[in-house]
Amino acid sequence: MKKIGFILMAIAAIVIGLIVGTLNSATVNLDLLWIQIEIPLGLAILLGFSLGLIAGLSMVYLGRVLPLRLQLRKARSTLARQTRSGQDQFKLGQNSPDGPGLDTPDD
Repeated sequence: MKKIGFILMAIAAIVIGLIVGTLNSATVNLDLLWIQIEIPLGLAILLGFSLGLIAGLSMVYLGRVLPLRLQLRKARSTLARQTRSGQDQFKLGQNSPDGPGLDTPDD
């Protein structure tokens, strides 16, 4: 299902790129500080959109996703540490299911 969705999105992106490219075929002068490039307007539009999309997604990743991943990693390591220490206490008889120090019944 994901593969079909990816293929459909790729086809849609190609079609949109072709439409934008053919409808905006005039050339524009792209003036960077040290170089001047003459490119078709459609390419300039698509480059601007693509760079904006990449910049926006990068900001979302660095601002929200990465901190949440780090928080999750920390929580998992804390949980694993607590689980290991709980198992060690259980093995030593300090923390049995019946309560502390009640490993064997007294008869």
